[in-house]
Amino acid sequence: MKTIAIIPARGGSKRLPGKNLMLLDGRPLIAHSIELALAHHDIIDGVFVSTDDAQIKQTALDFGAQVIDRPCDLSGDEQPTITALQHVLSELPDSIENVILLQPTNPLRPKKLLMEAFAVYQKNNCNSLMTVSRNHQKFGKIIHHKFVPFNYQIGQRSQDLEPLYYENGLLYISSTSLIKQGSIMSEDGFPMIVNHPFSWVDIDTQDDFDYAQYLIQKYK
Repeated sequence: MKTIAIIPARGGSKRLPGKNLMLLDGRPLIAHSIELALAHHDIIDGVFVSTDDAQIKQTALDFGAQVIDRPCDLSGDEQPTITALQHVLSELPDSIENVILLQPTNPLRPKKLLMEAFAVYQKNNCNSLMTVSRNHQKFGKIIHHKFVPFNYQIGQRSQDLEPLYYENGLLYISSTSLIKQGSIMSEDGFPMIVNHPFSWVDIDTQDDFDYAQYLIQKYK
């Protein structure tokens, strides 16, 4: 195996309990990322779900993924994603070169995104790539009970703002060596711009889930 997909999906979720198994368009949330990865078998040699939950494990197996049982000490709220990725790699052969991280809470992705992102990753000889989207909002800070604009001047039009981008979480691609060093993205990692309504979806609350359901029906 040279390139694998890892889908980290622990069982605990305080804000939206059981979210990774909630049915979105009739399929468990985690299944959307599994199906995307399996559909790109020309790029991805193996699809692995990292979980500490028995029900998520069975669901992942039912949808065709392989499962790496995540230890309890790597499954807490404060554990960063990188520890789950490192654990998966420690359980697999050293021949793996690239990891595509697909978060189950970002179930909606443009159809050609993974294929295009991997092509960019290879063409630019990257050691990491992440998807970003442009922000069009006017941000500010509250200092001494006063609003102080951060990325604009009062009266400035939104279309004239200096471009700012946010990490949308749709996908990440990292070299195995980078992950083993403790990072998903390097300082010179490639930012792939994705401006699509799907990039607004990151499910953490019921409202996020309802919005994803709306979008999946709209673009079905």
